[in-house]
Amino acid sequence: MHESKFSIHIHTKYSDGNANHQELIKIAAQAGLDGIITTDHNIWLHGLDGYHGDDKHKVMLLVGEELHDRALNPPGNHLLAIGAQKELAPYAQDTQQLIDQINRAGGLSFIAHPIEDELAMFHEKAYPWRIWEVKNFTGIELWNQLSEFKSVTHDLLSAVTHALFPARMSVGPIERTLTLWDDLIASRNRQIVAIGGVDAHQIMKKIGPLTIKLYPYLHHFKSVRTHIITPNPPTGIFPDDRKAIYSALKQGHCYVGYDLPAATDGFRFTAHNDDGQFIMGDRVSPKGGLTFQIRLPQKSLYRLLKDGKIIKEWENREVATYLTKETGVYRVEAFIPFKGKLRGWIFSNPIYAWD
Repeated sequence: MHESKFSIHIHTKYSDGNANHQELIKIAAQAGLDGIITTDHNIWLHGLDGYHGDDKHKVMLLVGEELHDRALNPPGNHLLAIGAQKELAPYAQDTQQLIDQINRAGGLSFIAHPIEDELAMFHEKAYPWRIWEVKNFTGIELWNQLSEFKSVTHDLLSAVTHALFPARMSVGPIERTLTLWDDLIASRNRQIVAIGGVDAHQIMKKIGPLTIKLYPYLHHFKSVRTHIITPNPPTGIFPDDRKAIYSALKQGHCYVGYDLPAATDGFRFTAHNDDGQFIMGDRVSPKGGLTFQIRLPQKSLYRLLKDGKIIKEWENREVATYLTKETGVYRVEAFIPFKGKLRGWIFSNPIYAWD
C-alpha cells in the first residue's frame, strides 16, 4: 500500500483566494505535499489538472469546485465537487440535482463545513449544511481548519492569538461534527467518507502601510491533511494516478492527519480475519471474529470507537490490537500534546463490520 498526502479545499485568485495555481504548486512542494485539490466558489477551471513542478518534487494538482446557491438566505449548503470534470454551477440551486449530476459525471461530493458557528463579534456569518434530506453524497468534511476559527474564538484576545499564531488554534474537528458523522452512518446504514479540509484563502489584511498574511497557504499545507491509501505507488502516468486517488477517496481509504505537531505518515488501521486484511473504508463480516490492529507513527493517546462510543483507550503506545465478533462501525482517534494543549492528531475513516 502507498500513502499520499493531500491538502483539500483550497481557494485561488479565481474566487476569494490570494494565489494562482502555479504559486500553490510551489508552496505545496515546499510543504512536502503529494497533491492539492483546489475548489473555487462556483467556478471550475478546465485544463489545469496534472503533475506540476520540477523533477525533484512533482505535485499532483486536481481542480474541483465548491458549489452553493448564492441567493440562499440564510447562507450555507456548500458542497465540494471533486473529479466530475465539468462545470456544475448551473445546478447549484437544487442540491439533490447537483449531487445527482456529480454522481452521473463519476465525481465525488463532500459536504463542506457541515457544522459551522457564526462569530458575531466580527459579523462573521455561519455557513453550515441545512438540508439533510439529500442522499447519495460521498461524504463530509470532518475537519475544516479555517471555519474552526469561529468555534474556538471566544473573545478579542483569542481572536488575535489565533489569527497571528495559527499553530495555537487548531484542536481538532468540532465534536458536534464527529457526532453528526457517526449519526449519519447509523441512520443511513451506508459508508460516509470523512476528509480533512483546510479552506485555504490566505487572507490579506492591511494595517496602515503593512499587509499581513493571515492563515497563509504554507501553514494550511503543513497542517490538516487527508492521507490517501492506494494499492500501489504512483506510476507517473497522470490519468492512471488521478483515477487511483479518486477511487481511494470514494472508498474511504484515507484518514485525516494533523501533521503540524508531528507527521502522521504511516498510521494504519486494519482488520484481519480468515479472508485477509481490510483497511479503512472497507466492509467486512465479523462472523468468525475480527482482529483490529492500530499502528501509529509514534507513541500517543488513542482510542477505538464503535458506533461513535469509546470502547478501548491506550496511552503512550504505538501498536494495539482488539478482538471482536460484534457488528459495528469502528474508527480510531489519536491525540498529541502541542503548544500546551492536547490536540486531535489522527482521525481514521471507519472499518464497517457489517454482515
